[in-house]
Order: sequence, then structure tokens, then C-alpha cells
Amino acid sequence: MYDNLNIKNSIIITGGNKGIGLEITKSFLNQNYTVIVGGRSQIKLRDKNLFFVKCDLTKYSSHEKLAKIAKKNSSNLVAYINNIGISEWRKIERVENKFLNKMISTNLISYFWGCKVAKKYIKKGSIINISSIAGKRGSKNNSVYSATKFAVNGMTQSLAKEFGSKNLRVNAVCPVLIKTSGLVKALKKKDSPGYRNVQSFLNKFKINNVALKDFPKAKDVGDLCIFLVSNKSKSITGQCINLDSGVFPQ
Repeated sequence: MYDNLNIKNSIIITGGNKGIGLEITKSFLNQNYTVIVGGRSQIKLRDKNLFFVKCDLTKYSSHEKLAKIAKKNSSNLVAYINNIGISEWRKIERVENKFLNKMISTNLISYFWGCKVAKKYIKKGSIINISSIAGKRGSKNNSVYSATKFAVNGMTQSLAKEFGSKNLRVNAVCPVLIKTSGLVKALKKKDSPGYRNVQSFLNKFKINNVALKDFPKAKDVGDLCIFLVSNKSKSITGQCINLDSGVFPQ
């Protein structure tokens, strides 16, 4: 299954099987990378340079497995993109241990394991953590998700300092609301700002907050990741870059 990876640069994308992650996967395939994707559900995409591994990315061993597959068949693993995540709004009264553990293990601990494995297996390259604008500012009923993304941004900045001498850059991408099936599902749930009418919420948010004409698209995240992996960004590390159409200028 993993026989022909040695020809190209390889890259690992966690959660690259759906949503924003799928668009990141497509972006790198279009740039002729070999892409190794890890996730819980099968990817609905076929490409001779794409290799999917079904796994639980909250476990360190799953990240090790992805890296070993890449390194066994390619001498040039150049990037690790931590992308898996769960979004859900909940009032503090409805937050309990099971929910906290699920959110933190998925949105934060999996990223730690990805970064740890990336340092071990990448000789020179880039780590990208897909974070969120929620990691820059809080919002109502979003304390748990926001806390995990603030933590991802702090981890990104700290590891950039720690990994710099190893020729390993670490950056985060912080998108605003990008309309994926996962976001729509989260917005339909109780306590979310779009609970009663998702599209109405998105329309009002765009009118009141977006400086440009529209929200960013998932492909924009992929394009930014391509840049951050490339040599054109060789002096950029420790940055948590807003991709938000001007919602939160900094």
C-alpha cells in the first residue's frame, strides 16, 4: 500500500479527510506532494499520491504510525499539519467532564502528539496547527472550544522557540467561520449563535463583522498552508495568522 512514496516530498495531514482538512489535502496534491492523511472515517478522494490511514489521533501511537509510514517510503517528510477538531458551543452549566475531555483530547492533546512526532521525524520543515479566530478572542457560550484554541496558539508560539534551532518552523492558521458540514452541524445545536437559523446568523455576522465581501473559503486555508510549507516563508515562525476577511484586525 505504501510503496511509491519515495519520489516526492511527503506531508502528513491529520483530519485531512473532510471539511477544511480535505481542502488542505487537495491543495497539496495539486502541488505534487505525496500526502498521508490520518482520520477516523474514510476519505472520499482517490489519487495515486494520497495514502489514508484510519486511526484515533488522540493517541500518540497513531501519530507515530503516520510518520513511520511516511519515513519508511520517503526520505523527505517536510511538513506536519495538525487539523482535527471539534466545534461545539455550550453554556457553562452544560459543561461536564465527558465533554471537556473530548474537546481537549481532540483539539489540543492530538496537536501536542503531532508536534512531538514532527520534531522526531522531520529533519527540516514546517509544522502548521489549524487553530481558529476563537483562539484570539472569546465569544458567548464558547468557553471550552475557545480555551482549546487559545492553548493551541500558545503551544505554537512556545514550540517555535523550542524547535527553531532544529530547522523546524511552527505556525498556526486562525480561520473565522468557514462553512463546512462540521460548522453547520455545530451551529444547529442548542447554545450556538445559529441555533434557530444558521444561514441568518452567518448573513448577519458577515454584514456586521466581515471587512471584505465574504467569508474565507476552505481552499484559502489550503493556499496559506502551501505558502507556510514553502521556502518563501522561511523566516516565518511562531505566528498565529488570522484568515478572517478582516473580522479581527491585529
